[in-house]
Amino acid sequence: MKHLLLFGLLLTSPILRAQDVLRLAEGETSPPATLQDLRWLVGHWVGTGLGGTCDEVWLPAMDNTMPGVFRYVKDGTLVFSEYMMIEHKDGTLKVRLKHFNRDLSPWEEKDKWVEFKLVKIENQTAYFHGLTYQRTGDTLVIKLSLRSAAGAKIEEFRFTRAPL
Repeated sequence: MKHLLLFGLLLTSPILRAQDVLRLAEGETSPPATLQDLRWLVGHWVGTGLGGTCDEVWLPAMDNTMPGVFRYVKDGTLVFSEYMMIEHKDGTLKVRLKHFNRDLSPWEEKDKWVEFKLVKIENQTAYFHGLTYQRTGDTLVIKLSLRSAAGAKIEEFRFTRAPL
């Protein structure tokens, strides 16, 4: 009986529920939210993902935006970086980002961004369409749905808060 109770608690745990990467249904709109709802994301995070080491920095919100930077290093060499922005517009949030090679040449066209619309926020977990951020104490887990010719997969990034 104890094992069934523990299993039930794990199934309803926010940590396990946040393992999901959610998507908006066709025609579904994002719920109301503000940048204040994501203030727990602010800080410098260091960790791993994509088989290398990563940094992610989120600055406090200002002027309806919360800017961030991501850096990916493999075998001691910078592979790419991203300029990110969580934007508050029309009463909700979305993540917008652009990728840059080591030489700062962009992956996306000048006027194009990769965008992730908000699905929902629960405590310190933010679900965007294909992207999940979950903070537990000084740990941040990011799950990203990736698609390629080989198929779809979920990539996990694990970070800890960097010391000041």
